Amino acid sequence: MATIELNEQNLEKTIVENDIVIIDFWAPWCGPCKNFAPIFEEVSEKHADIVFAKVNTEEEQAIAAHFQIRSIPTLMVFREQIVLFSEAGMLPESGLEQLVKQVEELDMDKVREEIAAAEAEAGNKA
Repeated sequence: MATIELNEQNLEKTIVENDIVIIDFWAPWCGPCKNFAPIFEEVSEKHADIVFAKVNTEEEQAIAAHFQIRSIPTLMVFREQIVLFSEAGMLPESGLEQLVKQVEELDMDKVREEIAAAEAEAGNKA
């Protein structure tokens, strides 16, 4: 699957309706973003079951602000609407492939249990 462009109209629907969504936050003037783009595209072609998306932070400033994007490129990974990874900087192809593999193998029931436990603990401290 080729990458898709996200905007305010399709962002929420994309995250809600797809199991795994990997987002590349970028800008046209960003050198590292230009270097990362072909890697992101190439890996996307190998994983038809995953949505690989791009957010142009110049055109979609509200989205970038919502996700508190401070530097680009930033990679963000959602699985079942939960942010599992958010990190600035570009990855080599092998690093992106490793990230995809880890996200696919994650036990999401365990992740939800850990989130619930952390929220309960935070509630007890309040």
